[in-house]
Amino acid sequence: MGSKPDKPTNIEEYIVQFPDHVQEILQKIRKTIRETAPEAREAISYQIPTFKLKEILVHFAAYKNHIGFYPTPSGILKFEKELSGYQTSKGTIKFPLDQPIPYDLIRKIVIFRVKENLEKAAAKESEKNNSS
Repeated sequence: MGSKPDKPTNIEEYIVQFPDHVQEILQKIRKTIRETAPEAREAISYQIPTFKLKEILVHFAAYKNHIGFYPTPSGILKFEKELSGYQTSKGTIKFPLDQPIPYDLIRKIVIFRVKENLEKAAAKESEKNNSS
């Protein structure tokens, strides 16, 4: 799709390789995640946009007919009912490009993942402190 760099080094480079209408969606997903998890940092992992907070928070990517959103298996299980209208697998949600993107649902999933990551990190820290 467009003149695509071999391997993007940041989210901006990733996004600009897509047609304008897809770039708008990707930028809105990025903005939704940034507003919901301002302390998360942006990265490219597996050559796709990634947000990290202690560990992987979520990934997202554009494809010919859909946006892939990767909130880990727990993020999919927690929102199983809300995701029933979308194709999902263990760690993937596919949002078709010919349907409205559910930004509010993305926001809810990110909120859940932030809480989950912070709780895991706190538990690890507590465990580490108790064993020293």
